[in-house]
Amino acid sequence: MKQRIQFYLNRIKEGRLQEMWLQTKWIYSYARHYWKAMIFYTALGMVGTVVSLLSSLVSRDLVDIITGHQTGKVVETFAIMIGLQIGTMVMNQVSNYFSGYISMKVDAEIKSDIFSKILVTDWESLTGYHTGDLLTRWGSDASAISSGVLNFVPNLIITVFRFISALVVMAYHDVSFVIFAFLGMPVSLIMSKTLMNRMVNNNKRSAAMGAKMSGFNQEAFSNIQTIKAFDLTGAYTGKLKKLQKEYIDMRLEFQRMSMGTSFILSLVSMLVSYSAYAWGIYRVWSGAITYGSMTMFLGLSGTLTGSVHNLTSLIPSIISLTTSAGRLMDIVEMPREDYSNKDDVKSFWEQNKQKGISLQVNEVDYAYKTGTKVFEGASLEVNPGEIVALVGPSGEGKTTMLRLILSLIAGQSGEAHLRGNLNNESVDLTPSTRFLFSYVPQGNTMFSGTIAENMRNIKEDATDEEIQKALELACAWEFVSKLPDGIHSKVQERGGGFSEGQAQRLSIARALLRDTPILLLDEATSALDVATERKVLKNIMSDDNPRTCIVTTHRPTVLSACTRVYAIRDRRCEVLNEQEIEELVRGF
Repeated sequence: MKQRIQFYLNRIKEGRLQEMWLQTKWIYSYARHYWKAMIFYTALGMVGTVVSLLSSLVSRDLVDIITGHQTGKVVETFAIMIGLQIGTMVMNQVSNYFSGYISMKVDAEIKSDIFSKILVTDWESLTGYHTGDLLTRWGSDASAISSGVLNFVPNLIITVFRFISALVVMAYHDVSFVIFAFLGMPVSLIMSKTLMNRMVNNNKRSAAMGAKMSGFNQEAFSNIQTIKAFDLTGAYTGKLKKLQKEYIDMRLEFQRMSMGTSFILSLVSMLVSYSAYAWGIYRVWSGAITYGSMTMFLGLSGTLTGSVHNLTSLIPSIISLTTSAGRLMDIVEMPREDYSNKDDVKSFWEQNKQKGISLQVNEVDYAYKTGTKVFEGASLEVNPGEIVALVGPSGEGKTTMLRLILSLIAGQSGEAHLRGNLNNESVDLTPSTRFLFSYVPQGNTMFSGTIAENMRNIKEDATDEEIQKALELACAWEFVSKLPDGIHSKVQERGGGFSEGQAQRLSIARALLRDTPILLLDEATSALDVATERKVLKNIMSDDNPRTCIVTTHRPTVLSACTRVYAIRDRRCEVLNEQEIEELVRGF
C-alpha cells in the first residue's frame, strides 16, 4: 500500500496529472464546439436509464402478477413492458446516431486542423519526424480522440446517474441487497488500477510500434522499384514479418494481462451474483420480498456492478485519449512559420511587377541542428533577366541555399531579402515571400491525376491554352500533344507512366504556369539531353516576364547560358571568372 501511494506521489511530482489535465483541455477545445449535441446525447442516456429502471419495476410487477395468478393485469402490464422496450431500442438508435455524428465531426475537425498546422509548421523541426510517424499521429491518434470523446464527460455523467438511480431504487425496496451489490466493487477498483498502470505503458509502446510499422510500409511502397531492382523482396518481407511479430508479441502480452484481470473480475462478479441470488431466495422464502422483487434486485445488482466497471474503465480511456492528445500536441506545438508580413509582400510585388525583383543574400551563416556548419558569410545576388548557377560537389550546400531562399530554414546570422528595381524598396525573405517563387526540386514531384490537374494544382483557374503555352516553354508539348488524351492524360503516382526527362519537363511547365518573378531549378534539367536543356533555359528567359532564375547543376553545359556562376567553396559562394568556368567545363 505504501509503495502504491509513493508511486502516485511520484507521478504527481513528475507532473503527469498536470500534463493529463492540459491534454484533456486540448481535447475538449475541439469537442466543445459540439456541446449541444453532447448535452442531447447525455440527456438521451439519462432518459434511457430511467426507462430501464421503469422496465425493471414493470418486470417485477409482471413476475408478481404471474406468480400471484392475477391474470386481469397481465395483458396491461405486458403491453407497458413491450412499450418500454421499444422506447429503449429507439433511444439507443438515436443515441448511437448522435454518438457517431459527434465522433465523425470531431474527427474531421481535428484532422483538418492538424493537417493545416502541419503544413505551416517550421520545416526543419518537422523533418525530425518520420513520415510514417506523422501519418500515424494524424490518422490513428486523431481518430482515437474523436471516437473516445464520448467515453469521458457524457458517459461519466450517464454512468454516475445510472449508478445512483439504481442504488436509490434498490435501497428504497430493500437495503440488504445494496450490501451484496457492493461486495465486488473493491476487487474491481484494485484490478482496474492494475490495468490502468499497464495500459499507460502499453499505449505508448503500441503508438510507437504503430508509427514504426507505418513508416516501414510507407517507405517500402514508395521505393518498390528499388526493392525489386536490388532483389530485396525476400529481405523486406522478412523485415515486415519481424515487425509484425514484435507488434503481436507486445499486444499478446497486454492481452494475457487483460485476460487474467477479466477472469478475476468475472469470477468475483459470478460469486457476488450467486450470493445475491441465494440471499434473494432466502428473503423470498421468509416472505420478506416477492419473486418479482428478487428478480428486480438481481437485475439492479448487475446494473450497479456494471456501472462501477464502466466508471473504472473510464480511467484507462482517459489515459489512452491523453496519450494520443500528447502525441498530437508534440506536432502542433512545434514552432510555426511567420506569415505576418504577407500584406507588405503583396504591396511590394504590386509595385514591382513591371520591372521584376532582385534577390540578395548577404553574409549568411547556417548550421544544422547537429552543429554541422554549411555556410559562413555566404553571399549572392540575382537580378531580373539573369540566370545564375550554383555549382559545387554534392552535399556542399546547393539545395540548402535554395531552402534558405525559400525560408524553409533560417540562417543564424546575416540577411536575405528581395529588392525592387523601381525604388530600391526591399522586403526580407520570409514564408510570406514564397508566393513570388516557382520551385522545381530534385526528383520526381508529379502528383497522381492528370497532367492538367497537376498544372492546376499551381494555378486553379488556368485555361487549357495557358497550360499548353507552359508545356511549350518547357519543351513538354512535343510529347504531350501526341498522347491520346493530351493534357488530360493520366499521371501515375510519383510521375509513373513518363520517363524521368518527361517528368522533369512537366515539373518545369508547372512551375512556369505559376508565372512568378523568381524561378528556382534544383538539378531540374539533369535528365534532359543537352539540346533540350539549352532550349528549355532559352525559352524560360525569352518570354515577357522579367524573370530572375537560379539553377543548381552538376552539368557544365548549363553554365554557358548563365549570367554568373557561383561555386560553393569553404562554406561561401564565390563568383567564378570565365577561365574558371572553362576549366570546370573541361574537367567534367
